[in-house]
Amino acid sequence: MKKMKVFYIILQVAIIYGIYLIGSYIQSFFNLFIPGSIIGMVLLFILLNIGIVKEKWLVIGSNFLLTHLALFFLPVTVGVINHLSLFTGKGLLAIFAVILSTIIVMVVSGFIGQFYANKKEGELWENEGSSL
Repeated sequence: MKKMKVFYIILQVAIIYGIYLIGSYIQSFFNLFIPGSIIGMVLLFILLNIGIVKEKWLVIGSNFLLTHLALFFLPVTVGVINHLSLFTGKGLLAIFAVILSTIIVMVVSGFIGQFYANKKEGELWENEGSSL
């Protein structure tokens, strides 16, 4: 059973990586200013919404990637430490911008999540009232 799970993880990560490569190819072919990874993410979103790609085809692989997400930030952190001289002078400004943008993303995400949670709760109440 463990071997099958490893196979599914490899296969599903390969599918996600393939969609990323398609996005990168589209970006380079049309010489777009949007990164290929973003194009691939939008492409995956469209494929999931249309139903060409099923969510269950990518669940195990995406959960694996999310579980190990912190490891993907190690090379970036080492790179920043190796090029610390780039942050001299404007380093505090960059740190301020990162903190501010993080707070903005957290607040906006919280409001959107709360909005949809309240909307779904209202729909549940309406359905409960109609069944009585």
